[in-house]
Amino acid sequence: MTPSRIEEGDHSVYREMAIFTGNSHRSLAEQVAKHLEMPMGDVEVFEFANEEIFVRYLDNIRERDVFIIQPIVSPVNTRLMELLIMIDAAKRASAGRITAVIPYYAYGRSDKKDQPRVPVTARLVANFIEVAGADRVLTMDMHAGQIQGFFNIPLDELTAFPLIAEHFRSERLAAPTVVAADVGRAKLARDLAGRMDADIAIVDKRRTGNNDSAEAMTLIGDVEGRDCLIIDDEILTGGTVASAVKLLRSRGASSIRVACVHPVMAEKAFQVLDTADIDEVVYTDTLPLVRGTFKNVPATVLSVAPLIGDAMHRIHTGGSVGALFR
Repeated sequence: MTPSRIEEGDHSVYREMAIFTGNSHRSLAEQVAKHLEMPMGDVEVFEFANEEIFVRYLDNIRERDVFIIQPIVSPVNTRLMELLIMIDAAKRASAGRITAVIPYYAYGRSDKKDQPRVPVTARLVANFIEVAGADRVLTMDMHAGQIQGFFNIPLDELTAFPLIAEHFRSERLAAPTVVAADVGRAKLARDLAGRMDADIAIVDKRRTGNNDSAEAMTLIGDVEGRDCLIIDDEILTGGTVASAVKLLRSRGASSIRVACVHPVMAEKAFQVLDTADIDEVVYTDTLPLVRGTFKNVPATVLSVAPLIGDAMHRIHTGGSVGALFR
């Protein structure tokens, strides 16, 4: 009998890799499989009439290195349950190792107890994934760094910002300035500016409660005559971005582009950004646009499939994921 895995140094390297996906973003999973020159695994994932989810693997996955690609996207709770049930089903089918590939980790904003009597849902979701039976997690640009510490299993976090930096470098902007959407994104803006040899500015905003609204208040830095790049890890309603655009235009910005990794995009975000004075919106395909499309503002989509595929290959072969960014 051929062993299911071989020992290579200190690493346990599985012989056979299998890629599966639920219903959240099949096109991304197919692109990852194509990059790896592998077929997609066959699995049934559907809802009964009573909204309960059923999962059945149609391929033999005994002792295989299973990767389940499932961003937690709208409808968030349904897609999360799909992921958990797929993990449980793979565990019960005697998979050798299960890696949950979660390009977008929902509930990431609930990462701390910042008000009385509120949950830390990001930690709860981490517990769900572990209890379901995942052996490790591969994700991308989580909303808060401390979420990594919520897991007691290995977690690899990729970043799409080098892709975004390369895109804007290719545009050869005359006077680029990276603008952090808020103070909490200052380090991110600094890192991106370093990759682009650009200046940096920061928008100081005030959030107005728990209703996803925020008001841009003031600007730290000079943007007059500059090509501004507003960055954030995700965009939900577009309100913060629209306020920042208005502020930058009032300070004499020459052009304004907006970039994010995760286009969560509530329905109103498309209207807000389409009517804002923006030259380009750039985002990745970590999750699909399920609530609308842009009609006026030029939009550019950057694929993260090759990056995810390379990371999966390194996990499978016992290589270094961190070396992808050196």
